[in-house]
Amino acid sequence: MSYYNKKTIVYLDGEFKSLKNAEVTPFSQTLHYGLGVFDGIRSYQTENGIRLFKARQHFERLKASCQKINLPFTWEIKQLIEDAYKLLDTNSLGNAYIRPIVYADPNMSLSKPTGTHIMLMAWEWDSYFGDKLLKTCISSYQKPDAKSSLIEHKITGNYVNSTLAAIAAKEQGLDEALLLDSQGFVAQSPGANIFIEKDGKLYTPPVGNILPGITRKTIMSISSILEIDVQEKHFTAADLKAADGAFLCGTATEVIGIESVDDTVFEMPFQDTLGAILKRAYRSLVMDKNNYEVLI
Repeated sequence: MSYYNKKTIVYLDGEFKSLKNAEVTPFSQTLHYGLGVFDGIRSYQTENGIRLFKARQHFERLKASCQKINLPFTWEIKQLIEDAYKLLDTNSLGNAYIRPIVYADPNMSLSKPTGTHIMLMAWEWDSYFGDKLLKTCISSYQKPDAKSSLIEHKITGNYVNSTLAAIAAKEQGLDEALLLDSQGFVAQSPGANIFIEKDGKLYTPPVGNILPGITRKTIMSISSILEIDVQEKHFTAADLKAADGAFLCGTATEVIGIESVDDTVFEMPFQDTLGAILKRAYRSLVMDKNNYEVLI
């Protein structure tokens, strides 16, 4: 996948710049120590024009994450949303992914950042996994304990663990990894939340040892509208393998079914699962075909 070319424009501290002129200091704490915050926003080319899905919620999460790790956040969210749309237009993008990142000023000590910068990047991205069902495994890597890091926030340093887990899964010829938390319960994939289906009900891990995703919340809201029972509950890898079906969801992932976990293949065809219903409903929502937004 090509994320940029010679014509790519990025947004840096309120200005739109050619990528080659967007200077980033090599002495930032973010580069050396992972002390930065990022997010991801999807844009969709709908019948009503280009739409950013839940842009305010994503920028609000970006701001909250910055505040949690003492990164100064000095930008107005309303302006950032307007600039994100302008960034898409400048780069002639419709179905795209926008990556906001806040990084620290030069500082090579382990101390509180005094200044920050914000950059927005965008690239064309139709589907992260495509339409195929995922072959997954229970990873040997564990989701970091909530006492070791602020895992409910999208902090750059938190994603080393996720990257290693994803790489290990792909080296086994699989599509994705699933991580357990420090207590041995299923937590999530490296970059998405998980739901399992059992006897006509959905279960998803509770907050505490997971990233409480915006898409996860959206799926739970759609489920409520469709009168699908969803319970937040801890479950083990054995519970997962005994389920009728399972799926992942996230901004990049959207909603994607799981075919197998290790050597266990789900017997129920994904098209017959609640996950398939929610996949269609979610797609309709992001494509601006259903007016769920007033409720979600």
